[in-house]
Formats: sequence, C-alpha cells, structure tokens
Amino acid sequence: MSLHNIRLEVMQTLEKNIEVFVSKFLIAPEKIWQPTDFLPNSQSDSFIEEVKEIRELSKDLDDDFWVCMVGDTITEEALPTYESWLLDVDGVSSRSSDSTEDNGWAKWIRAWTGEENRHGDVLNKLLYLSGRVNMREVEITTQHLISDGFDIGTARDPYKNFVYTSFQELATYVSHNNAAKLARKKGFKMLAKMNKIIAGDEMRHHLAYVEFVRQIFQHDASEMMLAFHHMMKHKIVMPAMHLRESFEAKGTLFDQFSTVAQRCGVYTGFDYVDILRKLNNAWEIDKITGLTAEAEKARDYLMKLPDRMARITERIVIPDTKYDFKWINPI
Repeated sequence: MSLHNIRLEVMQTLEKNIEVFVSKFLIAPEKIWQPTDFLPNSQSDSFIEEVKEIRELSKDLDDDFWVCMVGDTITEEALPTYESWLLDVDGVSSRSSDSTEDNGWAKWIRAWTGEENRHGDVLNKLLYLSGRVNMREVEITTQHLISDGFDIGTARDPYKNFVYTSFQELATYVSHNNAAKLARKKGFKMLAKMNKIIAGDEMRHHLAYVEFVRQIFQHDASEMMLAFHHMMKHKIVMPAMHLRESFEAKGTLFDQFSTVAQRCGVYTGFDYVDILRKLNNAWEIDKITGLTAEAEKARDYLMKLPDRMARITERIVIPDTKYDFKWINPI
C-alpha cells in the first residue's frame, strides 16, 4: 500500500471517533462565550461611558503593545485561508466523489472554524473602540493577508498539517496569554480577560490536535515521526509571515512585527523552543518503539533540537528600533 493510501486509511480510522473529539474539545455556540459578552452593550445607556473608559485605558499601553494586538487580530481574521487550506488536506476533503455529505473531519474543521471566528471578531471591535489604531490600514493588511495566501510547507499531508496546527495553536495561546498579562499590569482588566479567554480556546484546540497526532503515532509511528521531523527541520512558518501595509510588497513587514513581539515579550524565540519541548513531551517521542532506521534518526534530531535552538536563541540581540507602523495612531 502506498504512503498516501496508508495516510488516508489512518485518517479514516480516526474519523470514526470524530463525534467524541467534537464533544470533548469543542463547545456548542449557545454555551461558549461570544464577543458581545466582553464589549460595551450598544443598547445600554452606559455605552458611551464604557467606550470612553476603553479609550482612556488604551492610552496607557504603548505602541509596541498595540502593534502586537494588531498582528494577533489580523492573524485571527485570516481565518478563511486556514479553513480552505485544512479542508483540502488528504482525508479531510469535505466530500467524496460519490457523496453529498461532509465527512467527519470536515465537520470538525467547520466547527473549529466557528470557534476561531469569534477571536478576530472580538479583537477587531476592541481595536476599533480603543482609538489607538488606524482601522483602515488594519483592514487593508487583513485583506492582503487573505488574498496573498501562504505556503506552510505541508502540501496536503494530514500528518504534517496536524503537526503545524498542534504547534500553531499553542503559539497563539502563548501570544494571547502574554498580551493578557501586559494588559493586566496596566489595569486594563477587560482586555486582559478577553485575551485570557481567547488563550483558553487556543489551548483547548491545541490539545485536540495534539491528540490527533498522538493517535496517528499509534497507527503509523515511523511516518508520523518523519512528518514531525520535516516540519521542525524546515521550521514552523507563522500565519502572518506575509504581513504588509498599504502599497507595500508581500512579506515586507513580518520581520519588524516579529521584533516588536519579541521586544514586548508577547512571542519570543524562547517561546518557540518551549513549544517544541512541549510537543516532544506530549507525544513522548523518546518512548515510541518499532521505528524504522530513518525514523530513529529523525527522533534523535528532534530530541536534540530544543537545546540547540535554545543556544542559538540566547545569542540573538533584539533591536530597540522604533518602527513607524501605519496601523498605529500616535497619542
């Protein structure tokens, strides 16, 4: 049997438990939080006063913080790209040639997308109310990011794609959680709570994709190890890698944004290394048996990689350069 067909068979085996995954890792729309739970009620007599309070609190957070908030928001709002990419993965594609019904994996992706959609929604509204952000420039960047698309180096391989989502969901947890800490230090409790609860969603989604990979290891350990090795050797590409502002070329902004995120402590090279350690531990790759010689070599690489990357990260100097992002309205 070809590697492609083996992957499809494994995905079909996991699909049998998709309802269990949905009930364990996702929450019904009527029970989960919605953006309006955090935002001023426009039907309330106190709406204007609440907006004024948001604007005042927003002044206490510096430009670097708002750059990170914009980057996080745009990343969340590029959701159409992520859904279309995942629905095209082998074994996930929504309909077979002889069926008009979505398969189980497609139902998972659509329900996951529904939860993720709330993140960009609430963050966008907060940015709008803050008075610190040029929303038209943010909207232009978001449109560019969606229309540009991106190649994460996974092709249609479900194993590589689930490594990516396992990593990326934890990265977004880290980013939102650190933003929550910064907002809390400045007394912006509503924004802190908003970021914290978004981070909670991302952690739940991370645990789901980690479980998918864990089960793939049980069925096809060597190929799963090789897929993990491939993704980490080539590094995880961030969804916002092609960030650009109005009239700029594709991908000219990400390095500056990344510098600001590291300077703020929202997402750093050390976070990247820590996520890799967590994935190694979550999948217990040191304990997996029955690997091919090639997969054993891949495992050895993965076990040594965190320490090697940590040493490199320790030598990196983060510049204190002031960048003039079009997104930010100066105070």
